[in-house]
Amino acid sequence: MNRKLTATRDAKKDVGQKDIRFFTETIDVGRISPLAFFEAGDSCYKNERFYWQNADKTLTLVGIGHAAVLSTNHGEDRYTSISTSWKQLCEALIKEEKDMEPVLFGGFSFDPEVGGKEEWESFPSSYFVAPSFQLTIRDGKTMIAINLITDSASSAEEFDKLREERDRLIHIAQVEEFPVSPKPEVLQIVERKKEDYLKAVSQVTERIQKGEAKKVVIARSIDLHFKEQVPAISALHHITNEQQESYQFGLQKDDHLFFGATPERLIQIEKGKAFSACVAGSIRRGKSAIEDRQLGEELLGDRKNREEHQYVVSMISTVFKALCKSVSIPKTPKLMKIRDIQHLYTPVVGEMEKGIDIFDLVKALHPTPALGGSPTDVAMEVIRELEGMDRGYYAAPIGWTDTAGNGEFAVAIRSGLLDGKRAHLYAGGGIVADSEKEKEYEETWVKFRPVLRALGGKLNG
Repeated sequence: MNRKLTATRDAKKDVGQKDIRFFTETIDVGRISPLAFFEAGDSCYKNERFYWQNADKTLTLVGIGHAAVLSTNHGEDRYTSISTSWKQLCEALIKEEKDMEPVLFGGFSFDPEVGGKEEWESFPSSYFVAPSFQLTIRDGKTMIAINLITDSASSAEEFDKLREERDRLIHIAQVEEFPVSPKPEVLQIVERKKEDYLKAVSQVTERIQKGEAKKVVIARSIDLHFKEQVPAISALHHITNEQQESYQFGLQKDDHLFFGATPERLIQIEKGKAFSACVAGSIRRGKSAIEDRQLGEELLGDRKNREEHQYVVSMISTVFKALCKSVSIPKTPKLMKIRDIQHLYTPVVGEMEKGIDIFDLVKALHPTPALGGSPTDVAMEVIRELEGMDRGYYAAPIGWTDTAGNGEFAVAIRSGLLDGKRAHLYAGGGIVADSEKEKEYEETWVKFRPVLRALGGKLNG
């Protein structure tokens, strides 16, 4: 009989206890499909799983079960709260040199002032988990770790049970067959508040023309209704198969899967170096190589898109110069081409100042002008007033950090929230002085396409 052998630790009560201990153990497992391992946890850990793969395919993470949950509904203190709780857990870590670093995975809501509404009711302002079973594929090497956070005197017995459960999960992933799920049958696509969106774009454009802001990102959402309940593995399989150039992620909570394939890195920390990416300004892909090149050249020369991109470059470079040293930023953008869209892209690299961690940079960078606007405080007030929806974790930081301080967060665009027989998809665009509402509306359909396609939908807008 399958038994759930892990227990969630409430970080608010347990983190900081003097007698708490954080045990970890790593084994090599040879070749194993990360999605098969994810699916092996379906029967006992359906709402306690996550998936992550970086854009260059050098790192894949799968988490099953909860060794600890760190969450908060604090506003500006939420980054510090998660950082402090994680550092306290890290101080309790007991590991051998051969063991890999345990990870903490999760995300923040876009705006804590409007969080927890509509379909996002069960998602707090921040939600992070340290998994009980952690699969890591790094540069082709596959490892699985057990993580146990406990204050129990019988920790050795607990760990032995976790070893048995780890072996059971590995056996399921390696031996059982997981047929590829067909794409779900979409019964209906519903545009939510389309006219309100178009009205908001017009109002924002007028305000920008009056000098109230330089740029404001306005988003909208659509609902998909399916004939049958959509398994999480189906959504992840199709999005990872179709969006090879992007970061791929999935986070489960309370019968929901927040997932997507985003092209945009927010921040990466590796051995004290910080990496970010300015991604703003977009155009569709061409139907031929010649048209694709022409569209790319048009994007590089387009004043509206270059202006939109420069707002992001200016903001991210300011943050890096404040929190890092030896900052490197190219003077002109290049093209980032993914399956459905082309973006303007400028990489940023810096060496972190002492005492700064990944959550400091996430706090300082979110929201970038690519997802909020410029100036940030003005843009956020306009979004709250006119957008008319709770973005939840859409357009917000999602990612991981480990006990050594390394980590990576992406911006959760090209994303959706799967809820049984429904899915909620989100897309937006930067509004500037010469924006046209119909063109902005059409651009959102291009941005809906990756998740829409993965869930069996077809563009009809």
